[in-house]
Amino acid sequence: MSEASSETPGGAAVRGLSGHNRISTQALTSIARAAAAEIFQVAPTAVRVSWADDAGALALSLSSPISVPSLAAVRNNPDGLARGGGSIAARAIAAKASILGRVEHLTGSRLSCVDIRISGIQPSEQGRVQ
Repeated sequence: MSEASSETPGGAAVRGLSGHNRISTQALTSIARAAAAEIFQVAPTAVRVSWADDAGALALSLSSPISVPSLAAVRNNPDGLARGGGSIAARAIAAKASILGRVEHLTGSRLSCVDIRISGIQPSEQGRVQ
């Protein structure tokens, strides 16, 4: 067993130990669910997550509703929708990179892809989406 030392961003020496760190599937799922829920502006319990092995990397599949402005809000402020993030399809495509980046950053895992299925819409009272 060999030991190595490295420095933290603050300059303090940290002694490295041999071994493995593992993040459970449940923890990975919770992180992916929270990331998707934040991006789609829905409750984390509304997001469904599944994982698959993709040649040693993780493939993430998720199904989630997406928050959209209510029809009354769109009628009252039609220009707000155009500035608010685009169509549902465009928002789902943009969400892939954000979710992949957040999950990889927080877990240290390597994801090969993120597949998204929009399962419904949830009207929001906001005049525009984020």
